[in-house]
Amino acid sequence: MVNRWAVAYRLSLLKASAFLFACVALWGAVSAPVRGAELVMVQQPGCTWCAKWDREIAPIWPRTEAGEFAPLRREQLREMPAGMDLDRRVTFTPTFLVMNDQGEELGRLEGYPGEDFFWPVIERLLADTAGFAPDPGASQE
Repeated sequence: MVNRWAVAYRLSLLKASAFLFACVALWGAVSAPVRGAELVMVQQPGCTWCAKWDREIAPIWPRTEAGEFAPLRREQLREMPAGMDLDRRVTFTPTFLVMNDQGEELGRLEGYPGEDFFWPVIERLLADTAGFAPDPGASQE
């Protein structure tokens, strides 16, 4: 004879397991934004492209969605902090590093392609590496 309580108990365990499995699978499928993402600009004295970026982008960066999502931090090429976990050494300036709050590199843009190309490239990099999702109705200043 089958014990109905044992069958009901096993069935409830099976349902709970299936629910937990579905939650874990869904959590893995959702790409949540990286908390504490920042954009690190690696520069050096005399870098003309760094100066061009400073004129064209730096004044408005903090007021953009991308700038709010990934605030800018500057580092000097020859004085890179030890706590940064980089994929490879930085050799060009400017280099823009997308970093998480653990100091790990998520992606990079080497060089400055000019104002017209910078925005779509940096927004795509932030979206692909850190989960940035710009408002489609918003525009750069």
